[in-house]
Amino acid sequence: MGTGFILDSQTWKAHRHWATALGSTDAELHAANEDAIEFIAGLRDAGLANAQPIVLNGVIGPCGDAHSPEKPIAVAAAQDFRATQMTWRANTEIDMVTALTFTQADEATGIVRAAENANLPIVASLTVETDGRLPTGQPLGQATEAVDAATGQYAAYFMINCAHPGHFAHVRDDAGWARRIRGLRCNASRKSHAELDGSETLDDGNPAEPADQYKHITTRMPWLNVFGGCCGSDLRHVREIARALDD
Repeated sequence: MGTGFILDSQTWKAHRHWATALGSTDAELHAANEDAIEFIAGLRDAGLANAQPIVLNGVIGPCGDAHSPEKPIAVAAAQDFRATQMTWRANTEIDMVTALTFTQADEATGIVRAAENANLPIVASLTVETDGRLPTGQPLGQATEAVDAATGQYAAYFMINCAHPGHFAHVRDDAGWARRIRGLRCNASRKSHAELDGSETLDDGNPAEPADQYKHITTRMPWLNVFGGCCGSDLRHVREIARALDD
């Protein structure tokens, strides 16, 4: 379809918080990060005929449950915790990193600072509940402004992921913080995070619905230019989104 593509590494949980649960040593986590990025670099090379760039993106998830943070994480602690992983990334072919599904502004601030210290471009992607607020209760606008204020706007841009468009439709406006949001990776399901956690089957929604929703959102936020899917979505949803936005 003539689009660019952000190609994610499968490293959302490949960091020290999950080491015990994964039964992994630091050396194994380091190798997993490098192997994942080497793998997507191979996919990029296989797609060199693509008309637009394919960007290699190193994904990093939060410490703990992305739907319900286990405990508050201070900025300095988050920065120190991520420093090693950023060093691992800096020595690969990666083009950028994305802090995906972050639920706390302070933790997002820490990882943005860690990326800056490693001289890596970073995107901060936040998740919200059905009321448009982060799981901590902080409004989305306040969270993005707090991260920017504490980091000198180092993040390349912000995203929203792991939320249905209907969960944050009422909090969008033309404020400065809203213009810092450049991408959406929404859930196919309309369920809340609690409902998703309790589901025994995958809710993939209607693949055509996200496409219509994204097209409507871009009429209000025309600066958006990164689109994808999160919980319940697959290639069907992404294809419909690309088609709708190409019209």
